[in-house]
Amino acid sequence: MVDVDTGIDDALALLLLLASPEAHILGIASTAGNVTAEQVAANNLALLDLCRARDIEVALGSAAPLATPLQTTEDTHGPRGLGYAGLPRSRRPLSSRTAAQLWIDTARNRPGEVVGLCTGPLTNLALALRAEPALPRLLGRLVVMGGSFDHPGNTTPVAEWNVHVDPEAAQQVFAAFADAPRRPLVCGLNLTESIEMHPSHLARIAATARSQPVEYPTPDDPPGERSAATNPIVRMLSDAVRFYLEFHRDHGQGYLAHMHDPFAAAVALDPSIVELRPATIDVELTGTLTRGMTVVDHAGRWGRPPNVDLAVYTDPDAFFDRLIERVGSYAARVYPPELS
Repeated sequence: MVDVDTGIDDALALLLLLASPEAHILGIASTAGNVTAEQVAANNLALLDLCRARDIEVALGSAAPLATPLQTTEDTHGPRGLGYAGLPRSRRPLSSRTAAQLWIDTARNRPGEVVGLCTGPLTNLALALRAEPALPRLLGRLVVMGGSFDHPGNTTPVAEWNVHVDPEAAQQVFAAFADAPRRPLVCGLNLTESIEMHPSHLARIAATARSQPVEYPTPDDPPGERSAATNPIVRMLSDAVRFYLEFHRDHGQGYLAHMHDPFAAAVALDPSIVELRPATIDVELTGTLTRGMTVVDHAGRWGRPPNVDLAVYTDPDAFFDRLIERVGSYAARVYPPELS
């Protein structure tokens, strides 16, 4: 079960899951965050079309966070969330269920089996927990991309984007899962900002897909240059990630792109790729300067048991090797080079 706010890196996370034979996506919840919930749902459906994927239920989530107006980030992800990529609007239908109900029904139907992956704000999951407090015991595992632990934020000096958008939801989710049979596995900026995609990674995906030409974006390219790749998945990915590269460059981080969400998807597929550390975390809701900060207690000073397992170490090169092989090979299977 996947909950996303698609989003450039969310799109690549979905691609990785679709490309992974061990993954079976039971449903996609569309949460408001990078763009509106309606645009997120449209992006999810369009991506399924692009990938010629089987029918996967896509549900619309809440239009706004629990307690505050919605903030979106088109400057980071583009006006429709996919950078420079433009995908035709899908004719696939949206689910008649809400995203929260999809969470509940999916977990109830397969108790103890479902891995939940959240790569956006936790609004939908918080709403699901209000309706079904047993959800932490019904899910097999929860993997969350969110927060920043002993590390700066990327939205405020202390807050990570997903938690910043809906801190009340994050606080409620982490509190609800405190007594879960298996602690949530949390990937924060302290680790995901080491997952740096560079133009060479895009070129390797194209080469693996046997797409032509093998493009290598550079900082000197005209802004908004579009891909001419023969493979439609590679073309979409190149157009999306180019926007992300330009955003990071324009904000002084270099011509690279932090791939937070594909990394969390890889962890959901194989938790052994990370070193984990039990921790007790909470979310600051009222601080004038610190609202949305994810505070971590490593030393037990709160007198509360650990409620998450924090991902604290990985091998980024090994992650990208797996990502490139899977997504590139998948693109070639969906669009065989001789037919492109």
